[in-house]
Amino acid sequence: MIVNRVGDFFLIFGVILMFMSFRSLDYNLIFGVIDYEPEIAFTVSIFFLLGAMSKSAQLGLHTWLPDAMEGPTPVSALIHAATMVTAGIFVLIRIAPILEKSIDILAILTFLGSLTAFFSAVIAIFQNDLKKVIAYSTCSQLGYMLYACGLSNYSVSLFHLMNHGFFKALLFLSSGVIIHALLDEQDMRRMGGLLKIMPFTYLMMFIGSISLMGFPFLTGFYSKDLLLELGAVRYSLNGSFFY
Repeated sequence: MIVNRVGDFFLIFGVILMFMSFRSLDYNLIFGVIDYEPEIAFTVSIFFLLGAMSKSAQLGLHTWLPDAMEGPTPVSALIHAATMVTAGIFVLIRIAPILEKSIDILAILTFLGSLTAFFSAVIAIFQNDLKKVIAYSTCSQLGYMLYACGLSNYSVSLFHLMNHGFFKALLFLSSGVIIHALLDEQDMRRMGGLLKIMPFTYLMMFIGSISLMGFPFLTGFYSKDLLLELGAVRYSLNGSFFY
């Protein structure tokens, strides 16, 4: 709750600054006049980015997401798949014309997103709690989405946001089934051989996992691989750094 309040504070700051500058919160109006106010565009972008960092668990303000795993598994599935963590990314996609006014902001988005994607994935490798592994993988995927915004490919970011919602919900609900079947055991070191006793859950978890990896012909492949390609074909420091 506290980490999210930090983000809300900056988000409200950004909204107040917008209103004081333009006397309106109508996006159409603001997008029309933002060309004449580059400094305000930069400041608003910074505030909104800090808000999105806490909402979408980017590096530095990511700690709340794995800790939220203490709740019931259906709630975890909702937090990760539905509105909560993707709200920050969606805000950035929505204010795209403002972000486009500053190359510096786009560079920050790219570097922050790529570092989050990398470090969260590394942290996940060393977790023993089944739900925390999936939680850190969400942080990593949100890094991908933020980085896509930094490369000005907002549509791809939104596409991955939708795809991620589906396979992450599948993974969380499957992990809930496993935890219930093992009488609330979440330590992966004490699991194994579940294929024999829960074949259907095993299959669902497998499908969710390979989609998350970006296995060809599954939905994750079409968005995640596209994100990597966007980095590879950008002959700039931002694209190369991420790739």
